[in-house]
Amino acid sequence: PALPVLAKENIKKLNITNVTIIEGDGSFGLKEKAPFDAIIVSCSSPSVPKSLLSQLKKGGRLIIPVGDSLCQNLVSIERTDDDTYEEEFLEFVRFVPMIGKEGWH
Repeated sequence: PALPVLAKENIKKLNITNVTIIEGDGSFGLKEKAPFDAIIVSCSSPSVPKSLLSQLKKGGRLIIPVGDSLCQNLVSIERTDDDTYEEEFLEFVRFVPMIGKEGWH
């Protein structure tokens, strides 16, 4: 709960007015604003959250680090049709863990 408060304070100090801070379980994405052209995840997940995939537009792309706690594969996933996706390996990486119902428990 302290993180969004700090973020709002910093945004205000910097006079930034085009940012919205939303507190919640990021592993679920933001269904009410979907579909998205792109989703970039900056924390690792043991698997690709299905809720994030479902929020992509056709032709939309998800970039996410997937793997275990020590090493992940940074992957790019493009939604090609209603239920089809193409996945491309980009790089080996190491990110902090995604905390949430579709992340690390």
